Amino acid sequence: MAATTTPNTNNNESVKARPTDEELQKVFDQFDANKDGKISATELGAVLKSLGSTYTESEIERVMEDIDTDRDGYINLEEFAAICRSSSSSSSPSTELKDAFDLYDQDKNGLISSSELHLVLNRLGMKCSFDDCTRMITSVDSDGDGNVNFQEFEKMMSTNITN
Repeated sequence: MAATTTPNTNNNESVKARPTDEELQKVFDQFDANKDGKISATELGAVLKSLGSTYTESEIERVMEDIDTDRDGYINLEEFAAICRSSSSSSSPSTELKDAFDLYDQDKNGLISSSELHLVLNRLGMKCSFDDCTRMITSVDSDGDGNVNFQEFEKMMSTNITN
């Protein structure tokens, strides 16, 4: 137990690592529904809505104004990368990890079930079967309750980052 609570500067550096160009392109492509190389306000709103957010049109317009630095009405990959990289360097890894966990914990009960994982991955365009999601959950479910709690999620993510 002590090993997991002792800070390790190498692990912290890994957690704070900036996203790679390939990772950013994959995420950008999830937002860019019509594959025209730019994200419109409509596409941004659709992705945020599919993830359970309740942004109003005016809030989405404000987000677009903040990110769209060339003022062409769209978010291009360069603008998208800039905002992703700045937010990944300014927020703490533990906050980002909790936000990621909360994205999957759709019913906000502190657990990620196979059905929640299946729902979110499919909303993000990653086609996984329910059985695939159950196998993913089982592989990190150390307490055997059929779900992933935050501690299990945190352990899984730190293992993936350092390997």
